[in-house]
Amino acid sequence: MPPSRQIILVVEDEAVIAETIVYALQTEGFTPVWKTTGREALAVLAKEPVAFVVLDVGLPDMSGFDLCRELRKRHAVPVIFLTARSGEVDKVVGLELGADDYLAKPFSPRELTARIRAVLRRSNGPTAPAAAPAGWTHDAAKCRISFRGKTLDLTRNEYRLLGALLAAPGRVFSREQLMTAAWDDPGASLDRTVDAHIKTLRAKLRTAGPDADPIVTHRGLGYALREDT
Repeated sequence: MPPSRQIILVVEDEAVIAETIVYALQTEGFTPVWKTTGREALAVLAKEPVAFVVLDVGLPDMSGFDLCRELRKRHAVPVIFLTARSGEVDKVVGLELGADDYLAKPFSPRELTARIRAVLRRSNGPTAPAAAPAGWTHDAAKCRISFRGKTLDLTRNEYRLLGALLAAPGRVFSREQLMTAAWDDPGASLDRTVDAHIKTLRAKLRTAGPDADPIVTHRGLGYALREDT
């Protein structure tokens, strides 16, 4: 889909900031839709083919983190957080919720549009091979992974992490390699963020196979997928 047809949902209650973002997106050929509350944003997502969400953490009706939790239940759309807080705790929370990037205010509109394009290029680029070991099904075209016949409800980053492991069963991936595979800006992520995502992946895998533990921890090295799951 050409950029001129891509809808970017901007959820920001500060008019001056939102108008700057909208102008920058229009200049880059996107179609911005600006909303000021979480409820309005969810309504847009329910009826429009949104390609990307620019989400402020501080909204009048709910936090951006809560909104991200809600939209992740139904949508795999990429998300970048905007916040006046740049602390490590906030960054970890945002990334663990499935955000693709994180930008602290004040920021350059040019940097924001560049990050959006980078995420969209990755989202529309090649995915992991569809072939998967026994017990697994990986539909790369639909970004869908099943384990023991059950489709897993994965966030974008969980899908990318698991897809990387599925592409090479038995191979030990370092946290750095998994961050590179799952995040568009690996430098913005933290080792413990990968650990947190692996923890949630294991919990979701247990719902499909309570007796299975397909992800192996190699202490001091990283993670691997069992070859005989």
